[in-house]
Amino acid sequence: MPGKLTKKRSTKSGLPAGSLVHIGDKNTQKPKVSILEYGRDSYKEIFPDDLEDYFAKKESSPVTWIDIENIHDIPLMEKIGAHYNIHPLILEDILNTDQRPKIEDMDRYAYIVLRMIGYDPKKNEIMQEQISLILGEGFVISFQEGIEGDAFGSVRQQIKSSKGKIREMGADYLAYALTDAIVDNYFLVTEKIGDRIETVEEELVKNPSQNTLHILHVLKRDMIFLRRAVWPLRDVIAKLEKEPLSLIRESTRLYLRDVYDHTIQVIDTVETFRDMLSGMLDIYLSSISNRLNAVMKTLTIIATIFMPLTFLAGVYGMNFKHFPELSWKLGYPAFWLISALISFIMLAYFRKKKWI
Repeated sequence: MPGKLTKKRSTKSGLPAGSLVHIGDKNTQKPKVSILEYGRDSYKEIFPDDLEDYFAKKESSPVTWIDIENIHDIPLMEKIGAHYNIHPLILEDILNTDQRPKIEDMDRYAYIVLRMIGYDPKKNEIMQEQISLILGEGFVISFQEGIEGDAFGSVRQQIKSSKGKIREMGADYLAYALTDAIVDNYFLVTEKIGDRIETVEEELVKNPSQNTLHILHVLKRDMIFLRRAVWPLRDVIAKLEKEPLSLIRESTRLYLRDVYDHTIQVIDTVETFRDMLSGMLDIYLSSISNRLNAVMKTLTIIATIFMPLTFLAGVYGMNFKHFPELSWKLGYPAFWLISALISFIMLAYFRKKKWI
């Protein structure tokens, strides 16, 4: 393999800050390599210590799936690239985990970049990692950054238990199954976000606060992130389904069409949530404005009631010697009676006008 493979990492992820966590940045443990060799009537799972020994002793099988977690071992990547003749730029793209979902047809193999997302209910955060797939004739190589648990556990279990058609189909069907597992995870995340939106909506109606506004902004950033992830994912699956890739058999395209439909459903859900959050933000601003108007209304009524009372107090507070009511014994009670009568008449008038 020509050239020296170096790990490049962009300083700008292009993703919104706030509630998003990049899983791959937290992993420093040794890469985990697992290999599944299977066919209609055969199955073997291997955990090699040295890939060169495995390649040297490898027996032929209908489908070989090499799964690598925690990608950071440059020599390991070079071994894989040398054996399968993968271009060094493709390997660098795999290591650069800020790639946009895409597919590149390299004739002998196809390079697919996808985004796996998850949801942390304790921190209310969306987690994301890059999944890279190399689809070749009779083999699939998957590269995971290293999420807690196996991102493809369901697919692995299907192969082990021989459920469905996966053991009867080829490598292209395995690539479909891995892609379908990623898309299905989007439904789980959108369901969790939908529950949060309902909770915030109830809080918004009952007692909106500054914390409510903060949660709304976090959810809007989450929707921006999901939109940036799922729209290019739709394009990738559409290309797998519609373009004449020699590695994709016609029998697999029907299943890819189903994944494409699921992607459209996720997009519709994300767009619906975005519209809901925009409406909820408008409701929040209206609620705050209405609350402020109610306070100003109360203060205005109080000030209006006290205006004539202040006038009377100002008049009888003037220091003139000859004042008609100063010598009147009932002047003081009369002042309070008149003040109370004025306040009562004004309150009755305000109520009649439905100002209070």
